Amino acid sequence: MPEIKIDRSLSYIEGTQRVYDEATTLENTKNQIKKIGVTRIADITNLDRLGVPIFSSIRPSAAPGAISIYSGKGSTEQRARISAIMESFERCLAERPGLNANIAGDISAPALVESYLNARENYVTLDPGSLLLSQPYNPSSLLEWVGAYDLLNKEEVFVSANAVYHPYDSPGQCQKLFLSNTNGLASGNVLEEAILHGLLEVIERDAISTAQFTRDLGKEIVLTEEDGYLYEISRKFKDSGIDLKIWLVPTDTGIPTIIAATDDVKLKDPALLVMGAGSHLKPEIAVARAITEAAQSRVVQIQGAREDTDREGFIRSVGYDRMKRLNWFWFEEGEKISLSEVQDFSKRSPAENIGVILEKLKGLTEKVLVVNLSREEVAVPVVRVIIPGFELFTIDRDRKGKRLAAGKKKEIPRNKNDKPWKRR
Repeated sequence: MPEIKIDRSLSYIEGTQRVYDEATTLENTKNQIKKIGVTRIADITNLDRLGVPIFSSIRPSAAPGAISIYSGKGSTEQRARISAIMESFERCLAERPGLNANIAGDISAPALVESYLNARENYVTLDPGSLLLSQPYNPSSLLEWVGAYDLLNKEEVFVSANAVYHPYDSPGQCQKLFLSNTNGLASGNVLEEAILHGLLEVIERDAISTAQFTRDLGKEIVLTEEDGYLYEISRKFKDSGIDLKIWLVPTDTGIPTIIAATDDVKLKDPALLVMGAGSHLKPEIAVARAITEAAQSRVVQIQGAREDTDREGFIRSVGYDRMKRLNWFWFEEGEKISLSEVQDFSKRSPAENIGVILEKLKGLTEKVLVVNLSREEVAVPVVRVIIPGFELFTIDRDRKGKRLAAGKKKEIPRNKNDKPWKRR
């Protein structure tokens, strides 16, 4: 595919990490959402007593195998609305051409169908094995490939279409490698914003996968009045009788990654033992994303409308006390730190932020791939970011890699009255 050139002339609005203000973003997307089949944007904040703004976007024309209801969160109503709208673009443009009911145009990236053994003879190709497969693949079997651009090595690389499109079913005699997902799928006001958001999501999923697998969530961040609106949001949880733990997750990238874990001690509903996560070079934004995503997770469980939230019945059958024990490490006492102790790596432009991330990824991965999923008829850029070897245990427990295996698991604490011979 053509080289992805990062525009270095773009800069953030003073005091923000945004290229455009929120009103401009809403104005720019107002007519675009009709093109992708969104029929309604709904404020669903009041489904929960918490009061953190949550919006829902409905797209009935979603491809078979995809969800049609998307959620967005934010510290204000405007931000939550934008969040839901932007997820709609991501989901729509991730659908492969021919499967998409709303967009007829194709992506600009080249495509081919070939076995890995043959493709690597003529093209730079990513070994599908680096995508953390749950079972071996046959390198002689046909695969569908899509052109990506490697930001680290400045070259075109063909990657399995299975890692690009969602939902994905392999055509003809092509081999399917795994269940597709949305990891690294991102949109933005400009292409650079989309790339940055995609990078941060893959880094976030990698970090929280390791944290969940090892049961080590790191250090606990304690917010104070000096933290302004973040403290005010955290107070909403406390005032509603909901315990909130905010964890700075250990990560070898050094990029601030946060998990916010919640426990509704008033309702004691196991389905509301939920978490949210966020990564960002600016710690304040990472914390805001994690807390508001935890609030979103609550509302999504309460609403029960999304097609990908079938955990509710099973979780409730397990029961509150058992679920709390299984997730004990979310709520244990950790070493306390303040938000001001977390280093801020953020810069004044998307290009600079992307540069910081690429520097931090050197030595951790050999490639950082971007597939441009944007379409000419839609004026909102969407990309898929793929970082080979980075973990996604948190969304697909069958796919585990070397980074996960390198972590040391914390032992599950045992009750002193527990009988060893009765343990399973």
